[in-house]
Amino acid sequence: MRRDHRANSVQIWAWALPPCWPNLFDVSMHHGRQLRVTIWNENVQERRDKSVMRVYPDGIHEAIAAGLRRELGASASIRSATLDQPEHGLTEAVLSETDVLTWWGHVAHDQVADEVVSRVHARVLEGMGIVVLHSAHYSKIFRRLMGTTCALRWRSGAAGERALVWTVNPGHAIAEGVPQPIVIPHDEMYGEFFDIPPPDELVFINSYEGGEVFRSGCCYYRGTGRVVYFSPGDQEFPVYHQPEIQRVIANSVTWCGGAVAPNDAPSTRKGGVQRDWFLSGS
Repeated sequence: MRRDHRANSVQIWAWALPPCWPNLFDVSMHHGRQLRVTIWNENVQERRDKSVMRVYPDGIHEAIAAGLRRELGASASIRSATLDQPEHGLTEAVLSETDVLTWWGHVAHDQVADEVVSRVHARVLEGMGIVVLHSAHYSKIFRRLMGTTCALRWRSGAAGERALVWTVNPGHAIAEGVPQPIVIPHDEMYGEFFDIPPPDELVFINSYEGGEVFRSGCCYYRGTGRVVYFSPGDQEFPVYHQPEIQRVIANSVTWCGGAVAPNDAPSTRKGGVQRDWFLSGS
């Protein structure tokens, strides 16, 4: 009787939790081992444009990796992949060993093979997390996940303009340890309307000197995978060297990697099943 009373109490207490609290109780699919992160970057302008070389001499992927190493330490293993590698570095083997993929692209979206996009899309539905950054809003993979054009307004001058990143969901895991607001001295302006589905969870909005606002931190659930879109960052400005931005990206990676491993894989869902198939486990 006493045992039943405790179980009932816990059940009632959990039911009463605010919606943002379940993030605190995620059962990570990488429990007991490192979170496996693959950083994907087209890595075109860093090798072509002198202005970008000065800001990111080792590539944007290395700036992102440096932040993840500092923020996540030994809890994560990090690798990079780029557009010019065979299969863009995203082979079946690499993706099968990736818990979270980050994606940055700008001028070479159309050079990403559809076969690779389909492969990444399938992995997200199976439970791999993906963090889509800045101009990758127009990448093939993000548009497929969203099912919309993902078009937006933008403005970019030589000095950019100040951006403020306002937290509108302070209890969300992605906002942990982040100042209110984050001040970015120079960045490209992204403005509404942003043609995306309403986010499942909106964490950040940006405001700019020119008066525009933008939904800059959006979270989605696709299949059994988690998706984050985070807009700050540009190849012309050192935004990805900024510790507060690196913290948000690390938080996003951790949140995306916290999905529970599915107990019903897409490959098992098929027609023509026999009666009582569940008794044999087939």
